[in-house]
Amino acid sequence: MRRQLELDMAGPWLDQSASKIIDPANGDVLLGLRMGTPADVDVACDAAAEAQRAWFDLPWEQRAGVFRRAADLLEQNADLYAGWLIRETGSVGAKAGFEISVVVKALREATAMPSQPSGLVLPSDPAKLSFCRRMPLGVVGVISPFNFPIYLAMRAVAPALAIGNAVVLKPDPRTTVSGGLLMAQLLKAAGLPDGVFHVVPGGAEAGEALCVHPRIAMIQFTGSTAVGRKIGALAGGRLKKLSLELGGKNSLIVLDDADLDVAASNAAWGAYLHQGQICMASGRILVQDSIHDALAERIVAKAKNLPMGNPTIGEYAIGPLIDEAQGTKARDLLNVAMAEGATLLTGGGGEGAFFEPAVLTNVTPGMRAFDEEFFAPIAALTRFSTDDEAIELANSTEYGLSAAILSKSVSRALAIGRRLQTGLLHINDQTVGDEVVNPFGGRGKSGNGTSIGGPANWDEFSQWQWVTVKHEAQQYPF
Repeated sequence: MRRQLELDMAGPWLDQSASKIIDPANGDVLLGLRMGTPADVDVACDAAAEAQRAWFDLPWEQRAGVFRRAADLLEQNADLYAGWLIRETGSVGAKAGFEISVVVKALREATAMPSQPSGLVLPSDPAKLSFCRRMPLGVVGVISPFNFPIYLAMRAVAPALAIGNAVVLKPDPRTTVSGGLLMAQLLKAAGLPDGVFHVVPGGAEAGEALCVHPRIAMIQFTGSTAVGRKIGALAGGRLKKLSLELGGKNSLIVLDDADLDVAASNAAWGAYLHQGQICMASGRILVQDSIHDALAERIVAKAKNLPMGNPTIGEYAIGPLIDEAQGTKARDLLNVAMAEGATLLTGGGGEGAFFEPAVLTNVTPGMRAFDEEFFAPIAALTRFSTDDEAIELANSTEYGLSAAILSKSVSRALAIGRRLQTGLLHINDQTVGDEVVNPFGGRGKSGNGTSIGGPANWDEFSQWQWVTVKHEAQQYPF
C-alpha cells in the first residue's frame, strides 16, 4: 500500500520542471507539479457529473465501505501522511499526528452517514403519501487551504461523497500533495469508483473556473475572507450553494478570578499552536486589569521556552510558517504594532519562514494588531476593567468565528458568552477547537452563516426534495 501511494500519488500532474512544492523549513524542492487550467477543471467537472448518478445509486453499504476502508488505510499509513504534512506545511510532529487523527474521525463519521435516515414522512390527506428526502446536490466543488490541508479538505469531501455527491477538489497550491493528491490516492485504494472524486492542482485561475462551472452545484471554501468574498461573488452570482469558512480575530477573555498559570497555558496554546496559522487562533487576549501584568509575565515565559526549528529533523513546538512571504508579513505587522504604540515584550526574531513567538501588550482598538488576523505566532494583550468592557472589546470586530472565556465562575462566563457575537464559544478553554462531530461556522467576515461538521453536514451537502404519492391520478375541476 505504501509503495503504491508513494509512486502513484502525483499521477498525470507530476512534472519536475513545473510548479514546485517547497519545504518551508529549508527551501528544498519536494516535487514538481503541473498546475491545472480551466480546461482541466472542465474535464474534471464533466467526468464527475457523469459518474455521480451511478455512485448515488450504489447500495448504501457499498458507499459506507469506502470510507471505512479509507479510515483503516489512513491509520495504517499514518506516518506517511504525517511526514508529508511536516515537510509540506511546516507542521511539527504532534500537530501532524493530531491532524491525521481527526481526518480518521471524519472518515468514520462519513462511514455512518449512508445508513442514517435521510427523510421524513409528512402529514397529508389520508389517500396520499407525503414525504421529504435529502438528495445529493450533484457535483460539489471544494477549495481548501494550507494550514490543515488534509482535514480541511476531507471534512467537506468525505460527507459530500457519503451523501452521494461527486466532488472536485482544488487544494492550496503550496500543499497539493497532502491536501489533495494523497487523498485521491487513499480513496481510490479504498474502492471509490473512478470519476467520483477529482483533484485539480492550481491557483486562482483554476479556482475561478471551478466557481463558475455549470456542472458545479455548490462551492465549499475554507480560507481567507478576501478570497471568500471573491468566491462568493463568482459562485453566488450564478446561484450556486455556498459554504464559506473564513478568517477570524478571536478573543480569549481572561477574567480576574482565573488561575493565572492555567490562563497562560491556554493563551500560549491558542496563540502559538501551528505557528498561529489557524482561523480560530486567539488573536486577542483580553485580560482584566488586576491580573494583566502577572499574566503577561507568564505568557512571556511560555513564549521564550517554546523550542523552534525544522520539524523534519527534530522535535519542536514551533516550526516554520507556510513560506517566507508569511514570515515577512508577520514581521511587518509586528513593526506596525510597535509604531502604533504597542509594546513588544519578547519574540519576533527569526529568518525566512521562521518567526519566534511574540508577546505584545498595550494593544488597543484601532491598531492593526487589534483588528487584523495575524496567522503568525503573536499573542496580543488588551486590558479591560469590567465585564461589559470585555464584551464590547470582543464584539468590536467584523469577524465572528470563535471566542473563549476563562473564569472560576461558570455562570459569570456564560452570562458574558451569551452576549458575544460568535459562532463558536468555549467556557474555560481557549479559542481553538474542532471535534469533527460539531457544527462549525462563523458570522460576519468569518463566513456566510453556514456550518460544516456533524449534523450540519446533511444541511450543507444535500437538498430537500418533497415527494407525494397517490394510488391513482384524480380528476381536477379544470
